[in-house]
Amino acid sequence: MTALVFFKLLAIFIAVGIGWFVGRMRWLGEATEAGSAGGNDPARVLSNAAFYIFVPALLFRTTARLDLAQLPWLTLAGFFIPVLILLLLVYGVQRWRGAFEAEPARPSVQAITTTFGNTLQIGVPLAAGVFGEAGLAIHITVISLHALTLLTVLTLLVELDLARARPDAHGLLATLRSTVRNTVIHPVVLPVLAGMGWHVTGLPLPLVLDEVLQMLGTAVVPLCLTLIGMSLAYYGWPKTWRRVMGLVACKLLVLPLLVLVIGHWGLGLNGTPLAVIVMAAALPTGSNALIFAQRYRTQEAETTAAIVASTLLFVATAPIWLALLSQL
Repeated sequence: MTALVFFKLLAIFIAVGIGWFVGRMRWLGEATEAGSAGGNDPARVLSNAAFYIFVPALLFRTTARLDLAQLPWLTLAGFFIPVLILLLLVYGVQRWRGAFEAEPARPSVQAITTTFGNTLQIGVPLAAGVFGEAGLAIHITVISLHALTLLTVLTLLVELDLARARPDAHGLLATLRSTVRNTVIHPVVLPVLAGMGWHVTGLPLPLVLDEVLQMLGTAVVPLCLTLIGMSLAYYGWPKTWRRVMGLVACKLLVLPLLVLVIGHWGLGLNGTPLAVIVMAAALPTGSNALIFAQRYRTQEAETTAAIVASTLLFVATAPIWLALLSQL
């Protein structure tokens, strides 16, 4: 664990602590019942602001500027294939265990908690401090597709589940129609599609538009970190930690192990590319998981606890993975 990564972790916890203090003092107001007039607590209001304004700006700008021809596809496959395998496995297990009947969005929320890593606030300084410029370049390519891939797949899954659970659903065709409509007209998927459309034109983003998108996109990180602290203040800790620690174990141990096995022995990756994607998989749960959970009003307390616990435990698990990689 480098000093740079340690201070980044410390800064994250300070930002989360500020959010918790603001929420604890109720400076932004009290929580209200979901069914009452104006029924939204301040944490959910901030989450909606991130989901409908700041995250779409970041996704559109990233997609519009993405050069697909220059991406290291084999290295990316070594990361995203195991990530999607675990995502679908967790989702499928939750569906099989009946989580869908209790809360239709729960399987997808559990899946994002175990697969969506903090690739920006922690991942960037880790890659730069440990692997240098070459490693950072690989990590940036992972970031460029990380949210686009995972959020799009999970949005499709959760919208399909919600369409199936609606009492007015009529047959397969109606369910698919509703799913496609709600997936495309969505604050995550729509800016991705719009960004891809802009990229196809080959036109550069106008300077003013690019500046606005960059300004809005930079608000995602501080907003999400303070949102985690506020969510702790408003929702509290979960009543049982067994499920939370299971999600944390999947994120910090199972996912990087899958990436290591598939990347090294399946795709033949070695050296810096392999080390970078394994450590990207070993990162703690990212704050976008909480935004996703709050979007669908499911498992907010558990997701918040998983983010905090995985970030704390990352201090212990990261050196283990770095030591293991040094032996390959």
